[in-house]
Amino acid sequence: MAGASDRTYEDVSEAKVVIVGGGIIGLSVAYHLAKLDWSDVLLLERNQLTSGTSWHAAGIVGPLRASLNLTKLAIYATELFPELEAETGQSTGYRQTGGLWLAQTEARVAELRRIAAMGTYNGLDVRMLRREDLAATLALLRVDDLLGGLWVTEDGQTNPVDTCMAYAKGAKKHGVRIREGTSVLDIQTSRGGVYAVDTGKGSRIRCEYVVNCAGLWAREVGAMVDAAIPLQAVEHMYVVTEPVDGLPVPFPIVRDLDGGIYVKEDAGKLVLGGFESDAKLWDSASVSSDSAFLTLSEDWEQFEPFLVAGLDRIPLLQNVGIQHFMNGPESFTPDTRQVMGEVPGIRNYFVAAGFNSIGIMSSAGVGKAMAEWIIGGEPPMDLWEVDIARFEPHTATRAFLTARTAESVCNQFDMHWPHKQMRTARGIRRSALHELFAKAGAVFGAPTGWERPLWFAQNAGEREQRYSFHDQPWRPYAEREAMAVRDGVALFELSPFTKIRVEGRDAETLLQRLCTSNVAVEPGRVIYTQMLNRRGGIEADLTVTRIDEEVFWVVSGAATRVKDLTWMRRGLAEDEHVAISDLTSAYGVIGVMGPHSRRLLQAVSNSDLSPDAFPFGTSRQIDIGSALVRASRISFVGELGWELYIPTEFAPHVYRALSTADEALGVAHAGHYCLDACRLEKGFRHWGHDMGSEDSPLEAGLSFTLAFDKPVAFVGRDAVLRSMSNGIHRHLLLFAVEGSHPLIVHDEPVYRDGMMAGLTTSGTRGFRTERSLCFAYIAVAPGEVRSDLLGSRYEIEVAGERYPLAPLSRAPYDPVGARMRA
Repeated sequence: MAGASDRTYEDVSEAKVVIVGGGIIGLSVAYHLAKLDWSDVLLLERNQLTSGTSWHAAGIVGPLRASLNLTKLAIYATELFPELEAETGQSTGYRQTGGLWLAQTEARVAELRRIAAMGTYNGLDVRMLRREDLAATLALLRVDDLLGGLWVTEDGQTNPVDTCMAYAKGAKKHGVRIREGTSVLDIQTSRGGVYAVDTGKGSRIRCEYVVNCAGLWAREVGAMVDAAIPLQAVEHMYVVTEPVDGLPVPFPIVRDLDGGIYVKEDAGKLVLGGFESDAKLWDSASVSSDSAFLTLSEDWEQFEPFLVAGLDRIPLLQNVGIQHFMNGPESFTPDTRQVMGEVPGIRNYFVAAGFNSIGIMSSAGVGKAMAEWIIGGEPPMDLWEVDIARFEPHTATRAFLTARTAESVCNQFDMHWPHKQMRTARGIRRSALHELFAKAGAVFGAPTGWERPLWFAQNAGEREQRYSFHDQPWRPYAEREAMAVRDGVALFELSPFTKIRVEGRDAETLLQRLCTSNVAVEPGRVIYTQMLNRRGGIEADLTVTRIDEEVFWVVSGAATRVKDLTWMRRGLAEDEHVAISDLTSAYGVIGVMGPHSRRLLQAVSNSDLSPDAFPFGTSRQIDIGSALVRASRISFVGELGWELYIPTEFAPHVYRALSTADEALGVAHAGHYCLDACRLEKGFRHWGHDMGSEDSPLEAGLSFTLAFDKPVAFVGRDAVLRSMSNGIHRHLLLFAVEGSHPLIVHDEPVYRDGMMAGLTTSGTRGFRTERSLCFAYIAVAPGEVRSDLLGSRYEIEVAGERYPLAPLSRAPYDPVGARMRA
């Protein structure tokens, strides 16, 4: 194979960075590190370059992805591949062909219209096509069953092996050393970080950083340092036809999403592949660790649905023979997004793997982002959706991956419904309250891995989980719950909250440094705050409760448990005496919310819950029935309410006491969808949607959390002050759609005075206000302030249709907060 003649076997005892894996991802990381003047890089490949999965990749380059930042990453390939050829003199085989995304259903058309808006926002040449336009664009297609499609001019393809060799040549040109035929047997760690790599050549290479780009074997390489990397390989198949006469040049990439197939041209032949619903798992332990250029047995029975769909979509294939059947292993993650970043708990150990068959097109952006992440110590952009810290350790177990992976493979082309819940590997993480909420009618989802009620059904007909791009089937149930929260009292299952105990002599000092707000308050106070990175972006959104002089509780969202624990532990100075403990599973949490919540709690507690004795923003231990719980008077739904933190063994007892305390109150239950609608009506932000690592508190409208005058300067303070001096370029505004209720999820374009000005970050229908609401960051001109934006004319584009938007100067529901402070 290409690259074998370039092998280098000189003895190497030291390198700043060791990259494990000589596929396209490892080579791109090496190239980009060297381009940033980190040339003391050693790449180790157990066999030959490209010999894992890169060599048999289809080579499709599709820059349009489902989210803003993933599209930014993917677009970079269209810029880099031509530049790489010019720099190295090595052809990559890259060419722009254009691409067709086909839709057989109205729902798929709606999905494509939303994706098209993302392309337009990112400057891509995209347009929706009618059935007749599809036939005119590619006459080979059968189109009578199609309802439309999407054209993407920037779609293209590249030669995977040639592109790898271009990366390798460029990396070597800038000083990177590449050693083929060198396997990694172990990785040594000390004091929480990596310091050496042991190789099959009998040498130990001292290093400061290790980057795991081992592809199929990344999970095993992770296990060398006890890192949980959730990857499972499957048999991934495509066929190559005999030469086909008269193919148009260029031949566009064809994705028949509802048929589950893709088609591309290769040297006058056609390549047909797809993503099946019942993918066959492949065990990397079934072959020797030095196996290379793996091919698996032909499986025509497994491939038959793809073949039938291909013959149906391009009828001329019925008269063309098949020259080659390719079946090779390919790794998938549980949510079909790659894993990137520094592995939690292991300093300077990075991973970039699990590319779900899109590694070739991802390589450019991923290599650049990883290089900047390694050098800068923080991701260069908001990469939370691919950050390995999003995964809980149990998702890397064989049992979980075996249950989930086939669904993950199917999800590549399956409908990407709003609010879609995974079906497999469910019921694994449940709170102590699960069965009680289930008995009350809970219909569960697992958006963060925890089973939690989405809504509560009152009969069998309300239990069905159906999906739509229009009015959500669960809307009447969530509305019913919101009315109970507004008029009475409802119980929320909040046990998945991340709960962290910070204790010790220097606990206050640590939290003062990490948090934007002043946490030096008296015991019993709850403080809302953010944690920032050095650039002033929001890394965490949370509450801090002071329990006593040396003990604090930090509470954040369920999805960020691993991330928040890691962020805090990395922020701890070596000489500080602080213990950081995860209490998440030790406590169940019940939210008691609504104007009758005080009456309900007082019926089961001897503690004084009156407004004077227990004001908003305080936390203390109270009795409920025979249990002692910590009650915090805060509210994410904007009503009078408490969050009850209950030792797990007492949680069922407390729930029963609450649910049967006062029959006259008619205690209701409310789920996740109700909670989300209520928080938007209050203008409350949600981390991961309305704010993230690229968003400053100034932009997000959270400057009230910034305590510039506290004795310990918070991380990111200087960056925030610079932004205040230089001016910010966008503001987060809350909007209401005027006169209609389109489905708003996120990333819908917002227009200001006819010009595209931003994207929504989250949205839903508010039931107490009867308005559809959304947040969006709006670009501002130099010198413009938030109030200047309110006088403009706004529209939102949802699936190709525009609707008028009204900017709101304050929350539409109880803007002064009188209800939750009652």
